[in-house]
Amino acid sequence: MFARKLSLGVSMAAFALVTGVASPVLASPALAAPGLAQHLSAHAYAAPHVHGRAVYLWDATTGQDLLDKQAGERMPVASLTKMMTAYIVLRDANLDDQVTIKRQDLEYAWDNDGSTADLEAGDTLPVRELLYALLLPSGADAAHALARVYGPGVPGFVDKMNAAARELGLNDTLYVNADGLPTSHGDGYSTARDQARLAEIALRNPVFKKVTSTSQHSTEDGRYDWYNTNHMLGLPGAIGVKTGSTNAAGFCLAFAADRDGHRLIGIILGEDVASRRWDTAETLLDWATDSGR
Repeated sequence: MFARKLSLGVSMAAFALVTGVASPVLASPALAAPGLAQHLSAHAYAAPHVHGRAVYLWDATTGQDLLDKQAGERMPVASLTKMMTAYIVLRDANLDDQVTIKRQDLEYAWDNDGSTADLEAGDTLPVRELLYALLLPSGADAAHALARVYGPGVPGFVDKMNAAARELGLNDTLYVNADGLPTSHGDGYSTARDQARLAEIALRNPVFKKVTSTSQHSTEDGRYDWYNTNHMLGLPGAIGVKTGSTNAAGFCLAFAADRDGHRLIGIILGEDVASRRWDTAETLLDWATDSGR
């Protein structure tokens, strides 16, 4: 039986900013507002303890907030930024467009200590392949190449990202680059709630869904092999979505699964322990569907 709404009473549809001081790492999320069915046991509503600065679980099928811990607090989201990068590319590019990798794309990733897809300068790849390079190994080199071409220019691409955020109602989100790496002039930010909404919108695109639910991908010419950094893909119904980490953002995860006719989307931000993201996400998915309880 599907767990009912557990939240701070904030409607997902409102996208309102929730302010406040970050709760302790082991703080329990606020539980549901009055009006829930009384005949269900208290155990059915017992939310698991969750780690991380912000944790949010949303039933995108019904629009219900299932768990909300600081979901409206603005904070860095690291490589979850690349979900918006992919969204813009899928909107503006043709999958068969050819993009030539330049040394500046590689140097950008190296100089900023970003994760890479190990692209080589001079190689030309179709956009469809670069989406795998962007979303599986979380390549900052791929992000830079795509932003450079489809801005045109990285600043122009970032402007597109921020315009799209406004159009999609992500009013607590600001991008400063296409990859989520820290910058000398400040980091971008978002909220767990905004990132869940973005993941839901992006997953409507079958190409995005196919890429983010792929564990390993080899390019057609065999030059590149990429492995997904998302360890959630072996779970029942898992369809992605994206990992991320920087010193400022901590370890982050956007995850999604289709369970019992419901699309569940979750966001974990500001986790201190990389591996604990997987445990938290699995626990939340099982709790929401009453499996394992």
